[in-house]
Amino acid sequence: MIKAGIVGGAGYTGGELIRLLINHPSVELSFVHSTSNAGNPLYKVHADLLGETDIVFTSQLSDAIDVLFLCLGHGDAHKFLSANTIAAHIKIIDLSQDFRLNKHATIGSRSFVYGLPELNKTAIQAAQNIANPGCFATAIQLGLLPLAFIGILGDVYTTGITGSTGAGQGLSATSHFSWRANNIQAYKSLAHQHIHEITQSINQLQKDEPLSATGEGNGVRFVPWRGDFTRGIYVSSIVDCSLPMVEVKNLFINFYKDAAFTHISDSMIDLKQVVNTNKCLINIEKQGNKIVVHSTIDNLLKGACGQAVQNMNVMFGLNEKEGLNLKANGF
Repeated sequence: MIKAGIVGGAGYTGGELIRLLINHPSVELSFVHSTSNAGNPLYKVHADLLGETDIVFTSQLSDAIDVLFLCLGHGDAHKFLSANTIAAHIKIIDLSQDFRLNKHATIGSRSFVYGLPELNKTAIQAAQNIANPGCFATAIQLGLLPLAFIGILGDVYTTGITGSTGAGQGLSATSHFSWRANNIQAYKSLAHQHIHEITQSINQLQKDEPLSATGEGNGVRFVPWRGDFTRGIYVSSIVDCSLPMVEVKNLFINFYKDAAFTHISDSMIDLKQVVNTNKCLINIEKQGNKIVVHSTIDNLLKGACGQAVQNMNVMFGLNEKEGLNLKANGF
């Protein structure tokens, strides 16, 4: 059994990760760290866990684990690793954005591999530390990587809408139910933080014609939206492409032929097909020399905790789908 620990177990990602790990056939959840909730049963924070586990939150760390998941806020993972010595044998999977960019991927003796299995599976297999991708970044990249692979990406125009859980559990004006219900809003237009990791991954494949993340030259022009639902991300990316539709579709099918969770759909996709799963579904439309790539994921699963468990499975040589055979919310 893989012994796992979680730091930052009181938020949405922490709670979702607990649910996955206590049901994973090859994992023993050793501890869930939270200084503010130390001594309380997990179900006092995550009420749905009543009857599922008797684990209590702890303020103590233990080296008697194989993997440590960091479910901390952006910037806090770096602070945590700077302030705490984690035994060298423990693998780390960080769900914040702190180590996703190559220029920030090292702290002390630890170097992080960007954990998008569809792109970096071989590196993940050998990795000791993983920087889990962002939620919007995952959905957008999976829709664009096959096109980057053949080097045809220029300007990309992308819109995407996300549920309220993407904003975290802390209350804010735009996450409050009375604001969010029956409402949508664009935010961080052309300046979302995930643009940098998206561009980094595209340029990993498209080295001869790299994109820019600064807004100058060709790049990903991304407008995100806040939606009036709780879970999920739906993205549409518009790209110049002169290839016939049959070639585009075959390109995507071949690129993802070995992917455990990314699937190409012949018909239009919708959010309910992926909510509560670790899947990414992709659908492609073409008009003239433009294609639209639609991609959809659950932001808390393929966009966060499910992908983190997928990375753990790859790192420890398990079946990639183990513990992740989840049921979609069809209605």
